[in-house]
Order: sequence, then structure tokens, then C-alpha cells
Amino acid sequence: MKFVSAGESHGKALVGIIEGLPSNLKIDIDEINYCLALRQSGYGRGARQKIERDKIEILSGVRNLFTLGSPLAFLIKNNDYENWRAFMAPEGCDTTQKTLTKVRPGHADLTGMLKYGTADARNILERASARETAVRVAAGTIARQYLRALGVEVSGYVKSVCGVCDDKIYGFEQLEKAKSQPLFMLDEALQNKAVAIVDKLKANGDTAGGVVEIRIKGLKSGFGSCMQYSTKLDAILCSALMSVQAVKGVEVGLGFKSADLAGSKVHDEIFYNGKYFRKTNNAGGIEGGMSNGEEIVLRAAVKPIPTLMRGLNTVDALTKQPVKAAGERSDVCAICAAEIILESVAAFALAEAVAERLGGDNMEEVINRYNLLG
Repeated sequence: MKFVSAGESHGKALVGIIEGLPSNLKIDIDEINYCLALRQSGYGRGARQKIERDKIEILSGVRNLFTLGSPLAFLIKNNDYENWRAFMAPEGCDTTQKTLTKVRPGHADLTGMLKYGTADARNILERASARETAVRVAAGTIARQYLRALGVEVSGYVKSVCGVCDDKIYGFEQLEKAKSQPLFMLDEALQNKAVAIVDKLKANGDTAGGVVEIRIKGLKSGFGSCMQYSTKLDAILCSALMSVQAVKGVEVGLGFKSADLAGSKVHDEIFYNGKYFRKTNNAGGIEGGMSNGEEIVLRAAVKPIPTLMRGLNTVDALTKQPVKAAGERSDVCAICAAEIILESVAAFALAEAVAERLGGDNMEEVINRYNLLG
């Protein structure tokens, strides 16, 4: 299974193509659009979310809601394109307008300009923008439906915002409740505290980040491999999470905390009562690069959005003079968007690993092969 995307933030549309989907997978378009709406929700979002109302339009690979086994192509239109046509049209436009040279610290602006030989950061930021994640949510939701057919579910919640951290442990079934909360947090008191911080940051022209926890339930053991570094499941999943804009750290299970503890407090002891099991899950469901049948637990640290309304100190790439960074329309806090995006990219990366092991040209074959596993 493979996914490729295309499109600019203010271009005509975002486009995605998924190769390798088996035939006869039922596609729930309403769920895809629901997840796209979640990506645009959350406390602290900016004005762009009021313009776009993302909906998937499937172009090929599906007939009567079922996949055909051929590449599934889809697009998500950018409604804001009409406001940017004069500056973004591929057929010809006025590129002297909307030029950005006051490069923003923390963005791809300057490094991209130097790498791709352009004097206008617009040519970089349009693709580097987190707007691109809309297609990854759509593709990830389709992957989620593939996994669900095997009994595997993906969910998550926001664990902390700007240092306000929820250290409680929640059951998998509780996690979905977070999606109806302003910051996707499960502790109301902590969430209220975080909301107050976001409000203060907004008033100061500043931004907030946080930590997202992703959980995967129902995956059998043996996915991923210890035989090659590139096939280790934790490496595959962590790479997927790290590919999301603004993610600066990823951990599995205990993660960094395991470095501070004795081995007897870290490693999950193994028991047997007709089948192998563990009473703890410090490994986060992955041992030796392979799923061990326990819940997979991943966390990602999401940095504050680098576009600040008050602007950080920088240099104008045209004049080389010190200036305040340019301000693009932006959010104060996009941690809720990050949560559903991270769920989606984890789902697609896992679906790739599952498909690699199971193969199968149609869903009946895939399900039968999965059911034969111990």
C-alpha cells in the first residue's frame, strides 16, 4: 500500500492517490468528512477554518462505495483558491503579489528558498503548509477503515497543552470522548486551565503546542520485523508521526521515562495462561520492532505554531536587513488538528505494514489471512 499527495495551500485543490488497496473494502465517506471536520476544529484555530469546509471527492478506484483494487484517487478543493487565483494560478498569474521575503523562524521559508533556488518563500510555504495534512487525514481514514475490517482500532487524545499535563491513564473506550472537548483533553479542570493559557497567548500574539497520545488496539503480534532496521514497526510508526508538521519528538510506551528507571521497573514480565500475556505495557505494544499483541502507545510532542502574530526577529531575504517575520493567517493552537492528523498518519503507516505481511487482492483474502494468525 502506498500514498502520494500533491497540492498547495492556496492552490486549486489537494490531491491524493492510494495504491495497493484491496478490492471490496467499503468506504465510509461520512467518516472521512467527519475526520476532515475534526482537523479543522478545536480551541485556538484561525480564520482559514471558517473559509474551508473540507470534503473529499473520490475520483477513481471506488464504485458504489466499494474499492475496485485499482488506485484510489481523490481531491479536496481549496475554497480559498478563488481569493488567490490572481496570485497562484498555474496558467499564469501575478507572482509579484503575495511575495514573502520576511522569512519566519521555525518554518521552511528560508531553508526552502536556499534549497530550491527561489527569491520568494511563497513557492516553499504553499507546499510546506500544514494545509497538506487534509489529504493525509482522508487517506488515513480510509486506512482506518481497512484496519477496522480486521478488528484494529486507532484513537487518541491530547495529553498536554503548553505544559498543562494530564498524567492519568485512560481506557481505550474513553478516548473518543475527547473529540467533543475544546482541546481534546479528558480532564475538564486541566482543560479549563489550558484554555486560559491559550487565551493569554492569543492576547500576546503568541502560540501554544502540546503532546498527543495515540493508541492502537486489537493488532495481533508479529507485525513489523527485527530482521532489518527499516522494517521495525516502531521505526515505521515513529517516522510517520515525525513527518507531520510541527512534531519535534515521538516516544513509544514509557518512552523517555524508561531512561530514568531500573530495568526491573521498565520491562514487561511475561506470563502464560493458555496464551502469552503481560500485566504491564511499558513497551507500548512493540518489542524488538514487532507488535506483541498489547495496545500500541505512541506520543508526539507538537511545537507551538511558528507563525506568531507579533512576529519574531528575522532577516528580509531580499534586503538582508533585520525585520519582524511576516504574518500569515494562522492559529494560536492547533493541537486538536494535530491529534486527528497523527491518528491518521499512524493508521496509514500501520495499514502499510499490515498489508506488507498479509497481502491479498480482496478484503475477504485479507481478513481470512489475518484470522489465521495466532
